[in-house]
Amino acid sequence: MEFYFISMLNGLSYGLLLFMLSSGLTLIFSMMGVLNFAHASFYMLGAYTGYALSHIIGFWPALLLAPILTGLVGAFFERYALRHVYSGGHVPELLLTFGLSYLVLEVVQIVWGRSVVGFSLPIELQGPLVTMVGDSANNISWVWRWDSQDQLANICQSNVSLHCTPFPISRAFIMLTALMMMFLLWMVLTYTRLGLIIKAALSYPQMVEALGHDVPSVFMLVFGLGTALAGVAGVIGGSTFITEPAMAETVGSIIFVVVVVGGIGSLIGAFLASILIGVIQTFAVSIDTTLVKIATQFGVHLSGSLDQNPIFNLSVSQIAPILPYLFLVLMLIFKPSGLLGTKQ
Repeated sequence: MEFYFISMLNGLSYGLLLFMLSSGLTLIFSMMGVLNFAHASFYMLGAYTGYALSHIIGFWPALLLAPILTGLVGAFFERYALRHVYSGGHVPELLLTFGLSYLVLEVVQIVWGRSVVGFSLPIELQGPLVTMVGDSANNISWVWRWDSQDQLANICQSNVSLHCTPFPISRAFIMLTALMMMFLLWMVLTYTRLGLIIKAALSYPQMVEALGHDVPSVFMLVFGLGTALAGVAGVIGGSTFITEPAMAETVGSIIFVVVVVGGIGSLIGAFLASILIGVIQTFAVSIDTTLVKIATQFGVHLSGSLDQNPIFNLSVSQIAPILPYLFLVLMLIFKPSGLLGTKQ
């Protein structure tokens, strides 16, 4: 029982981290029509900027300042580079942002090197938020962070029949931050004058300009905001997991899977797709059984040749990395607009 509880919580936290990453990309595309290929590079830039600032001003100020600096870099790029290729369509935009991703990678490697840097969480975000204690009769109790941890350690070590499974406070912080980000974005875009101007500037730029608003500045603001959101995810994700030059490449493809599956331009769709992919992949990684055994449990008996096929003897955890991309292919075949997207 504790396996399902903890796996679900881990899946939700991973999915919400994916949403933190994809929300900025979704915002930029839905408001500007630009598919930013360098979005994961801004995620990496946010992580390294947060790492550098945390050694000077501490983690919490760095969590606020690093995304702002990352957003300023994004706004600068939009103003002095990306804006000049809008007239050429999507291909020049993709090529320019693709080139920027390699430029950011090389700059990061020059400044911080090619190895992992020691970016860690503050003491307040270390350790478990809650520990689930279960026994052989499937009775479960929860021991929270503010309860006696010494007593919990003694109980778990002295009684071998108990299963103690902690849930880190860092993952809970990821979940809380992502939900706050979702709520604030929804509030700004739905109930504020700025949100109304941003949404109108894409569909009716000439009318918005006629009303006295600077549409290019609005686009620069949106691009900067989108990259700042990637910077927030970078600081939190880099300190929670790992900060290295390959981190952008690791998450770059999965971000586009989330955006396409959710529906290009749909913020709610990206949220749902992030949760779905995070939970599915987390459970798949945790399942150490083969495809043959799963087929047998469902009453499907493979023939002798198939039963010995190495593909069917792969464990679910081994094929877990390809599941999001399989989901992407199926979505493009049966519902190309995504979960909540509209036909382009």
